[in-house]
Amino acid sequence: MPEDFILDVRDLRMRYGRTDVLHGVTFAARRGEVLALLGPNGAGKTTTIEILEGFRMRSAGQVSVLGEDPAHAGEAWRARIGVVLQSWRDHTRWHVRELLTHLGRYYAPYATADRPRPWDADELLAAVGLTELAGQKIRRLSGGQRRRLDVAIGIVGRPEVLFLDEPTAGFDPRARRDFHDLVHRLSDREDATILLTTHDLDEAEKLADRILIIASGRIVADGSADELSRRMSTQAEVRWSRDGQRFVHSADDPTRFVRNLFRQYGESVEELEVRRASLEDTYMALVQQAESGADLTDDTTIRKFSVVAG
Repeated sequence: MPEDFILDVRDLRMRYGRTDVLHGVTFAARRGEVLALLGPNGAGKTTTIEILEGFRMRSAGQVSVLGEDPAHAGEAWRARIGVVLQSWRDHTRWHVRELLTHLGRYYAPYATADRPRPWDADELLAAVGLTELAGQKIRRLSGGQRRRLDVAIGIVGRPEVLFLDEPTAGFDPRARRDFHDLVHRLSDREDATILLTTHDLDEAEKLADRILIIASGRIVADGSADELSRRMSTQAEVRWSRDGQRFVHSADDPTRFVRNLFRQYGESVEELEVRRASLEDTYMALVQQAESGADLTDDTTIRKFSVVAG
């Protein structure tokens, strides 16, 4: 594994009986990078992440997380990763701070000079917005508060790699915004590499340095939201109205087109809108393309599907 790759997945394959679930999944991530893994239900997201976490044995391929194979890594390796599951319903009789303090003790033997462990319980409570509930019994927390605690449990050991499975499910808008700030803090200040799954495409676009789209057990796209949109289409859609009529035009250079439009019609141009392919357009087109069995390397085919999906 190259030294600058914290996650390195090559030709990952998974078979259940006679059914192939993963077909040669390949991707890598560097320290401090945030990756979003997007895909429809059944595409292979959970299986991929469970293999990287060391919870599931793969059928074939090479996987390295923090320089070790998760299938054979020991406790010292596990102390360096964090996992936030979709739900965690144990320990309901514990108090919030009490549980975090208890769990933190397991990480203390693996502290290093550059990464002290665990995270201070009060600092952690403040980071996830639970300071006022530190003495509350967990069973009395609301769903959103419990989700904040799930996040705190996942990062109590100050992980170098963090896996987040639908982390903001049940969050209200304020809690979601606070969580986004926390993710940026973990990647920027803690230098953690983060791999998250989400069905919220807007969230993925806000948080992720790179987006991986998986469909039918294959990675069908890997890049930033802007890169994926440019891959779909080089054109933008310009919409406007004039004299009560609506117009739509596709333009390779929308800035030049709009400039010429105003030069020709002036202030009679109203309700002007320039629309480029969104992440949702990209996602829908690539998933539809993959599930149809179309050529994933043919950009012409991608653009044809983008028209259908958009």
